[in-house]
Amino acid sequence: MLDDTDRRILRQMQADPAMALPDLADLTGVSSARLARRIERLRDQNILRGPRAVINWRALGYTVEVSLRITLDKTQVRAFDEFIEAARDIREVIEIQTFLGRVDVRLSVIARDMAHYQAIYRDQLLALPHIADIEALMHVARIKSDEALPL
Repeated sequence: MLDDTDRRILRQMQADPAMALPDLADLTGVSSARLARRIERLRDQNILRGPRAVINWRALGYTVEVSLRITLDKTQVRAFDEFIEAARDIREVIEIQTFLGRVDVRLSVIARDMAHYQAIYRDQLLALPHIADIEALMHVARIKSDEALPL
């Protein structure tokens, strides 16, 4: 599916997503026109989803991160759909994951401080539909956070 040239392109794009195309072409050893065609093909194949901004939310004053492990009341047919739809509307929820097993959903929630988190928890999170059980895990340190693939 990917050849060595594709892997070189993707490695460089992971390392520096804002790199100009002529510089990327030089580093990967292909012409700018060939690079543009390869990038377009990678996008068409949904391998390359495009650039995105990675925002340091701590620099914006959000110092608290909490993971919530949630078990839903699965006796309700639309429990997952209704819960996820409502959770998406909470601005401070930065990630939603679903699982098979005892825990159904994990939410990552950010807040400015503990008082802000408590308000979010009380006023918004506990109001989410179909919660059977909820466990909060306070983040202490992020040891590794890397979305780069070993190409």
